[in-house]
Amino acid sequence: MKLTDSTNVPHLIEPHGGRLVNRVLEGAARSEALARAASLPKITVGEWEASDIELIAVGAVSPLEGFMTYDDYTAVVNGMHLSDGLPWTIPITLAVEEAFASAVKEGDDVAIYDMAGTLLAILHVRSKFRYHKANEAVRVYGTDDDHHPGVAALLKRGDVALGGPLDVVNLPPHADFQHYRLTPTQTREIFRKRGWRRVVGFQTRNPIHRAHEYMQKVAMEITDGLFLHPLVGKTKDDDVSADLRMRTYEVIVEKYYPRERVVIGVNPAAMRYAGPREAVFHALIRKNYGCSHFIVGRDHAGVGNYYGTFDAHYIFDNFDPQAIGITPLFFDYTFYCRACGNMASVKTCPHSKENHVTLSGTKVREMLSAGVMPPPEFTRPEVAQILIEGYAAAQRGAGI
Repeated sequence: MKLTDSTNVPHLIEPHGGRLVNRVLEGAARSEALARAASLPKITVGEWEASDIELIAVGAVSPLEGFMTYDDYTAVVNGMHLSDGLPWTIPITLAVEEAFASAVKEGDDVAIYDMAGTLLAILHVRSKFRYHKANEAVRVYGTDDDHHPGVAALLKRGDVALGGPLDVVNLPPHADFQHYRLTPTQTREIFRKRGWRRVVGFQTRNPIHRAHEYMQKVAMEITDGLFLHPLVGKTKDDDVSADLRMRTYEVIVEKYYPRERVVIGVNPAAMRYAGPREAVFHALIRKNYGCSHFIVGRDHAGVGNYYGTFDAHYIFDNFDPQAIGITPLFFDYTFYCRACGNMASVKTCPHSKENHVTLSGTKVREMLSAGVMPPPEFTRPEVAQILIEGYAAAQRGAGI
């Protein structure tokens, strides 16, 4: 694992591919793009694609400079590498309808707008191709079942992909989490100023419970600091809202963590629910943000019963560790053990399940919805109180 910063002084891990991409236009180049956009064919994209544009713009998905061309797309879907051999597991594509695609040829430029009519970027079309959704579904998501949220989203997209570099005029506007919307350039500078060389990243789309806290603090013992990086892009409708989750992160860091050893940021990516492939994708994104280590728990980025409990661990065996660069830290099932008197995992606890404080997600939601505190061995009371209040507010809003 090579640790450097932008000045080549030994410090932080290199971005994936060796260079942090920046596709955000400024000054005269931005003004020129704004003027040109009005005369270009227009694409309007949803929240998923807008978040991908943001990831590309700020370098979170370096080395990608735009939406994938056919060569990169096929190499990623079929072989989990870009066309140049660099590890990559999730296709980043712009899908359009056949009617629009028929009027666009390779070499053209198109203007991309969000649903509110804000110009986001100009795409320089270098590749136009029809992609095989069934093949992508099976290879990336491991299933063609349209009940899988990632597959369902894929099937709703257009049938033709446009690939090529982006010139980003405006980042997608956000009214929330402004303090936490840090770019990879910004987080790397924060880590550098703090003197951090080894940084562990943690991905979450859920509130932090004691098991998450245990994994983070174990990882903090061998690193300089924790980058708590919750995903706030598009998720399933029944996932806990980003606002509610962020409140739980803030309170638990304030009450139970050494604040000087934690940085909180938000990941604007959409959730794919691609299980093992998304675990690698999440690791590479955190590598670009400056993390040298990444926590991978059980069923990382999973949904339902589509993936094996530890498939997200095993997938890393398919890659040269030097090519991946970032070091995954694999954690087994963790819990509070009454006999041990502390948090533990199946790797460290010799006691039977009767001693373990475990609750299913369904049971926890039932308790919170009823205003009942889960046991403190499962979740911190401050976190539980925020969730109880959030569930109560949601029920009032729904007229329940």
